[in-house]
Amino acid sequence: MSLLPLAPRTLRTLPKPQYLSRFRPIPRTHTRAITSKASTTPQPDAISLHRLEATQRAHHKRRTIYSASGFLAGMVCIWVTATSIDLPPPSKLDSSRPSPSLSSSSPVTILPPPSSKPTPEQEELIPTGTSTIPHFPKTIPFSPTPSSTTTPEEPYQLLGLGIRTVSFLHIQVYVLGIYISPSSIPTLQSSLLQLAAPNGASTLVAHEKDALKAMLLDPARSEEIWSAILQNPEIKSLVRIVPTRNTDFHHLRDAWVRSLTARAQKNREEFGDEKFGSAMGEFKALFNRGSVPKGRELLLSRDESGKLGVWYEDGEKGSQKLGEVADERISRGIWLGYLAGANVSSEEARRSVVEGVMRFVERPVGSVEGMVSL
Repeated sequence: MSLLPLAPRTLRTLPKPQYLSRFRPIPRTHTRAITSKASTTPQPDAISLHRLEATQRAHHKRRTIYSASGFLAGMVCIWVTATSIDLPPPSKLDSSRPSPSLSSSSPVTILPPPSSKPTPEQEELIPTGTSTIPHFPKTIPFSPTPSSTTTPEEPYQLLGLGIRTVSFLHIQVYVLGIYISPSSIPTLQSSLLQLAAPNGASTLVAHEKDALKAMLLDPARSEEIWSAILQNPEIKSLVRIVPTRNTDFHHLRDAWVRSLTARAQKNREEFGDEKFGSAMGEFKALFNRGSVPKGRELLLSRDESGKLGVWYEDGEKGSQKLGEVADERISRGIWLGYLAGANVSSEEARRSVVEGVMRFVERPVGSVEGMVSL
């Protein structure tokens, strides 16, 4: 029990509560007036809306054009790829025997296996570099008048060959080979030797051959050299063309006509007369025909006078003569389109021909007839 004294207890009165009057005015306090500022963004007018819509339409139109162009380019690439790749030949499976089975008494003949040694005809084939037309013959027996008994066929020899391609995709159009008559080889050889060695040398040394090769590949010098050689009345030659895909005469003709027209515009003094214009008309009329299937042979011949002859193998009647053009400027212009200038129809063929004629200058005149090797 605690012994501390207790505090005295006292009673205190609470203060009387004060009641606020209902209608007692509330004192004013400083309040910040909230005012809404008027919007300063200008409302677009009709002209601005029209321009905005036109900009959006142009944007969507450009996207549509780009998408369509990409789609078309993709389809073209797919088509080019699909048509450029050669499919393997179909394999032939064994079929059921149509005749009754052989009896035990039936004679059986065992054939020897085929010889792997190539035939002489196969040894005379030159690879072209494409699987569509894999080979070209090394020699072509040709006579401008095959029905004549007084003009025998000559074995024209291959100088060089190449593939004609178009566009940046290098689409193959045809394989071409340039052939020369054996009797024309000494004349061609003499012309080249006189050009490279005017002192009358019978053969060329290494630096002279390099100089001659550079001249034959030079755009300006090659034009002069081959033009002079082709105007020699003793040079006879052929251009053999075999398409690698189905084409037509108009397509082939248009390429030659463009080349002849461009050459005539550069040299109006030589090609600006009416006779050349009429010769161009005759040349166009020769090719006013239909299609040329893949693998068919087209020959362009050039005789001693420069007359152009056109021969076509239709697959039924053999090689048939379509016609000729007497003006030598037509055939010379076509030949120069393959041999000379800055933009030849086939750079591969031009270089192959140059390599072929360089073999002529390695031997004395007259010793290479019948000995051209590729």
